[in-house]
Amino acid sequence: MEKMITKDIEKQVKDLFKGLVNPVRIVLFTQDHAVCETCEPTEQLLGEVVELSDKLSMQISPLDSELAKQYDVTLAPAFVLLDHNGEYHRVKFNGIPAGHEFTSFLTALMEMSGAVEDLPEALLDRLAKIDKPVNIKVFVTLMCPHCPGAVQKAHKLAMLNKNITGEMIEAQTFYELSESYRVSGVPKIVINETHELVGNQPIERFLDLIESI
Repeated sequence: MEKMITKDIEKQVKDLFKGLVNPVRIVLFTQDHAVCETCEPTEQLLGEVVELSDKLSMQISPLDSELAKQYDVTLAPAFVLLDHNGEYHRVKFNGIPAGHEFTSFLTALMEMSGAVEDLPEALLDRLAKIDKPVNIKVFVTLMCPHCPGAVQKAHKLAMLNKNITGEMIEAQTFYELSESYRVSGVPKIVINETHELVGNQPIERFLDLIESI
């Protein structure tokens, strides 16, 4: 089978992964490949990435498993990241992290490992005060250059506050879901099902909206 990651990209990713601090486990949820066209390429891509560092590992589980219920995974392919203690920090990807989303995938791996760029103190103070459940969905397409920035912010907020879940949703793979959320431009950010932002907004705008709910 032909590799999805080229030799040049492989070298760049290996260099990046030298900065991984702690182990990270990817838990991938799939369905029968006959009904899930992107499950096989997602499994292949994640597998190729895992091979590039001994700090990364992958577990594969069916969508109808108890594990999927535990992490509130309802779509396939989808995956979550667990830290070195096996703890889930509410970072989820729905769909293959290819194209521009490969960047947000790599960023999430680095940050989950502990290689985190700190936010300014004022933003951390605001974030610490969020004490209600917050779900951030970021609808993306793989050819969208502005989408990874929005995904990375959603995931960072989730990692820093236990009340927040951040998830990427690949709009074309999950077309019916995108239709139900009236996605006409990406990145489209939906917070707690009813509040919306469009575009790669600064992290302050995420917080403004969350605080207003």
